[in-house]
Amino acid sequence: MPGRDFESVSRRGFLGAPLIWLPRASAAPRWNVLMITADDMNWDTPGAFGGKVRGLTPNIDQLAASGMRFVRAHVTVAVCQPSRSAWMTGRYPHRNGAEGFQPIRDDVPTLQERLREAGYRNGIMAKNAHLAPRSKFCWDYYVEPSELGQGRNPQLYYRRAKEFFEQAKSEGKPFFLMANSQDPHRPFAGSDQELKSFGKHLDFTRQVKPEEAAIPGFLPDIPDVRTEVAQYLTSCHRCDQSVGEVLRALRETGFEQNTVVMFLSDNGMAFPFAKTNCYFHSTRTPWIVRWPGVTKPNSVDRDHFISGIDFTPTILDALGLPPLNGVDGRSFVPLLKGGKDPQRDHVVTVFHETSGRRRYEMRAYQDRRYGYIFNAWADGKTMFRNESQNGLTFRAMQAAAESDPAIAERVRLFLYRTPEEFYDFEADPNALVNRIGDARLKPEIDRMRRNLKRWMEATADPLSQRFKA
Repeated sequence: MPGRDFESVSRRGFLGAPLIWLPRASAAPRWNVLMITADDMNWDTPGAFGGKVRGLTPNIDQLAASGMRFVRAHVTVAVCQPSRSAWMTGRYPHRNGAEGFQPIRDDVPTLQERLREAGYRNGIMAKNAHLAPRSKFCWDYYVEPSELGQGRNPQLYYRRAKEFFEQAKSEGKPFFLMANSQDPHRPFAGSDQELKSFGKHLDFTRQVKPEEAAIPGFLPDIPDVRTEVAQYLTSCHRCDQSVGEVLRALRETGFEQNTVVMFLSDNGMAFPFAKTNCYFHSTRTPWIVRWPGVTKPNSVDRDHFISGIDFTPTILDALGLPPLNGVDGRSFVPLLKGGKDPQRDHVVTVFHETSGRRRYEMRAYQDRRYGYIFNAWADGKTMFRNESQNGLTFRAMQAAAESDPAIAERVRLFLYRTPEEFYDFEADPNALVNRIGDARLKPEIDRMRRNLKRWMEATADPLSQRFKA
């Protein structure tokens, strides 16, 4: 978790006495909150974060230009429901109950419960089932994906977002709206998977051609991979349009200047070596914050790690509301105001279970240069399975592996892993060379093992007994 001194956490009693909130001397302004999320968008897809396809994400890029973007932002766990549950509880999955596609525990408080207590109107659009149980999230406005063109129709996002904002205005209540695009989650725009899933191809206004696609460095540049990445990018453009339509509704209803807007993705792209893993591209997310009068336009934080568990503490701090008890994250409001925090020099990420209910326990500790991954499941026999293996990319990699030894080795690693991985992300962000056996890096490897062990002990991670630092 960003910015924790694990030894001092242990001395203070990480899971000890509840936090006490002291009211501020003066009432905080009644800020609204608009959270816009992408579904499986890689951190470096938007142009504002280095995306190479011109004009792909103009609305996200404009939001970034009007606010602050974080270069070292990560989600806590790289799969939909656990990632979103961590956002709304401020807790790691093993501490909120949603390690996979399960509901959080009844005794875990949520952001939405605190907001309802404070008189806020809570709304959600799409990805509804991925915050469970419904009773814990206190939704006053509830729009399912089927009412939004499978979560992929920008015009319907505009219509329903505007309806929500107008209702909040009529009721005279501050609001929290979570507007979730279901792009670019599989099935991708124009793909055979889409036709099979929905019985038709959904509308889109720009089709990215395979020759336009920028292939991530962790994938081989072969024809079917290029085809599928182009389909993914087409979905990303449609996601950007939905972002733009929600922001248009906010602007037209007069709430732009008194609303904190955050945009981020719940995990990396649904391709091998990204989503449902603990690699650099698994958890890094394109996190943007626009807080009128607080964040500087077009500002960039390149130094500090922030994590999904920090979302709820940050929102409550920004709104001047009491914190939730038992959170693992902490507010990064000081960063939004231009401050520094030398303790935010690392992040811990986790993985437990796929949407197919398969358990693959992983933990990762990452700092500004290195990344250490512990694959507790990797025994040389157990085979990894996730949704990315159902598309064009993995099948193309398997076919190419028959004649290309380098691709064959990548396929083998993806399927079986090794118990430990260590990467120099500064030189190798695509995690192509595992340095775990490099004697020159042993001091760094041992340091990261110790830090991960301290984190496990501080958060009562059940995996702690199996992990030897």
